[in-house]
Amino acid sequence: MQLRIGNGYDMHRLVPGRPLILGGQRLAHPDGLGLDGHSDADVLVHAIMDALLGALSLGDIGQHFPPEDPRWKGADSLVLLEQVVALVRDRGWGVANVDSVVIAERPKLKPHIEAMRRAIATRIGIAPEQVGVKATTNEQLGPEGREEGISAQAVALLQAL
Repeated sequence: MQLRIGNGYDMHRLVPGRPLILGGQRLAHPDGLGLDGHSDADVLVHAIMDALLGALSLGDIGQHFPPEDPRWKGADSLVLLEQVVALVRDRGWGVANVDSVVIAERPKLKPHIEAMRRAIATRIGIAPEQVGVKATTNEQLGPEGREEGISAQAVALLQAL
């Protein structure tokens, strides 16, 4: 059995006037903040996409969906995830599992984790049990701790089809 592993990371700044979307779910930040970015700025899905691309040495999401391209303005990251999964499958690989962590002080993510897992699994075409999503704070340290931004890390395991 051939396997490949990739990791991904993303961080976006928290700003007023933008939606807060994580794992395809629209959340309410207590201060009304959202993530700034060219697309919907879903750091969790972006980290997963980078992990999938990295496993096959296909670059990163900036190469495939450049921020200067107006086609990706406000794009739904779950739709972009489907395109990345299609690239993976076209090369003869399937997703065995994904594991990820979101680093954010607020809002509390626990009530949304299962919905995130289901949304991501659906777009990848795997069972929710194959998608790990965890949440942690940075104990008020660093940019996440100061609520300047939210970050996510992900790892993906691919298997040859």
